[in-house]
Amino acid sequence: MPKYLFVYHGGNMPETDEEAAKVYDDWGKWMNGLGSAVIDGGNPVGKSKTVNPDGSVADNGGSNPASGYGIFDAKDADDAVAKAKGCPILEANGSVELAPIVDM
Repeated sequence: MPKYLFVYHGGNMPETDEEAAKVYDDWGKWMNGLGSAVIDGGNPVGKSKTVNPDGSVADNGGSNPASGYGIFDAKDADDAVAKAKGCPILEANGSVELAPIVDM
């Protein structure tokens, strides 16, 4: 079965401990609901840098910096999209970018 990289972008940070607990719980429910499709549940990521072809470095991570990642099994791109539509980052005004992982 093909593997897909999910790259999370944006998303509002919880403002209270209660909100943080709900967000954590929502992510756990989503991941548990995907079962064996979860290859690597991933993690949030910190502030990124972008290295450009000319060697310059941008400290802002580009126009849409990553906020996290995960790796999932999916039958095809449509199945990956269906899985991503349940991602809690969407409820926090974030987005999920999907890409098939190419075996080499």
